Amino acid sequence: MSTPGSQGRPGPSGRVRMVVSDIDGTLVTPDKRLTHGVLDAARALRAAGITLCLVSSRAPRGMEMFLGPLENNTPYAGLNGGLVARADGTILSRLSLAPATTREAVGALQEDDVSAWLFIGRDWLVTDPHGPYVARERETVQTEPLVVPDFTGHYHDVGKIMGASTDFPRLAQAEARLAALLAGHASVHRSSDYYLDITHPQANKGYAAMELARLMGVDISEVACIGDMNNDVPMLDEAGVAIAMGNAPDAVKTHAHFVTGANTHDGWAQAMHDYVLPRA
Repeated sequence: MSTPGSQGRPGPSGRVRMVVSDIDGTLVTPDKRLTHGVLDAARALRAAGITLCLVSSRAPRGMEMFLGPLENNTPYAGLNGGLVARADGTILSRLSLAPATTREAVGALQEDDVSAWLFIGRDWLVTDPHGPYVARERETVQTEPLVVPDFTGHYHDVGKIMGASTDFPRLAQAEARLAALLAGHASVHRSSDYYLDITHPQANKGYAAMELARLMGVDISEVACIGDMNNDVPMLDEAGVAIAMGNAPDAVKTHAHFVTGANTHDGWAQAMHDYVLPRA
């Protein structure tokens, strides 16, 4: 059931002209499907004149598979906002980590025994094709990684570093350590229990939401943002209407005006019908 946000933020009363939505844990089910309810709600947004833009920690290729089913031709933001592209894949803007920061982050992840991946433009680089979650990511985003012996020579133009680990507490500790170590030089947030995203300090979903709103000519106060994880908090804090998924951690829910159902129970579609469409 949809409920007000637990932080008690004042309920928004203004118009909504645009939705910025996370993908994993939000728009799609745990097995990465778009439900009929989600597709119907997306059509209802279009009919009401409300723009839908996607934002994700995914690289562009991992997002494009959803644009057709959603009948969506608006710009989207990948790599946690580090890369903004048109629906045809044309890159509009990109924020890259400094090479020294990339080198330091990769070294710190290796010290913490966390696998590191690099994302450069549309390419996904790994050193171990059999490492934690590589097979899962390959299937999820329908993209083959570029396997390199090491990352030497690949520290330039990196849009995102991803740390992957099956040890969730270890990854939470790595998040805290790297956030302090790279303060001012990178944005560090877990996008799931098993993924840690490191991006340019300005590349977060709050920046992405504002950039997408600017591109679409919409004031951020007229934007509804919906997400489920720590990396969604920056956009929830910027949104005119902030919606957390029912499967979100409690700490994320405190940044929302409203909490909808979980992604196992069509929470995204519920949110559109309960909190967005009435404000069209």
